Amino acid sequence: MSILYIVATPIGNLKDISQRALRILSEVDLILCEDTRVTKKLLARYEILTPVSSYHQHSKLKKVDYILKLLKTGKNLALVSDAGTPGVSDPGNKLISAIITDSELLEKVDIIPIPGPSALTAAASISGIAMDKFLFLGFPPAKRKRKKYFEKILNSEYPVIFYESPHRIIKTLKELKQMFQVSSSKFQVIVCRELTKKFETIYRGTIEEVIKKIEKDKIKGEFVVVIEGKK
Repeated sequence: MSILYIVATPIGNLKDISQRALRILSEVDLILCEDTRVTKKLLARYEILTPVSSYHQHSKLKKVDYILKLLKTGKNLALVSDAGTPGVSDPGNKLISAIITDSELLEKVDIIPIPGPSALTAAASISGIAMDKFLFLGFPPAKRKRKKYFEKILNSEYPVIFYESPHRIIKTLKELKQMFQVSSSKFQVIVCRELTKKFETIYRGTIEEVIKKIEKDKIKGEFVVVIEGKK
């Protein structure tokens, strides 16, 4: 039997990695990385010499076939993303799907999660909103279907969590503000920037208040947005 480990890595602070994850990364035959340059920084920090290979959303079918061939020959692999838990808003789930839809391969491969950091759960944990149920929507579409995406947020009876880039965060929040004004709804918003990093910042308030706070700050970073559900 070969093993594919799905290994969560730090979302910012390199100390946020488990001893188990470090052991697995040291023992596998190959580490599959979203960006090898990013992963090599983590490996260097902990003096891990395991070889790495790229696997990301633009990887071609030929690369997937290569990975499956390694598993068929008994190699143990680890899949990591640049930050957080693979398979959450990244292509890790596609590789897993390729394995579980191959009945012959599935009998020869164990898929084992190595849990750890996730921007999604980190933001949920400090939101102050009941999170026994919530809707996660990943990144908003860059162009098409944005209105439909925002309507899902507006109409959700549960809290909504989504990710956004530093280049589009203000645009996205302003579009949401317009829709909320039309619906006469005043949702509380929590926006988390640079979680676990040096300039970690948590913005809370109405969407208008949060926009003003972010616009005043010059430091950019990745964002996680939490919006309370309809009451």
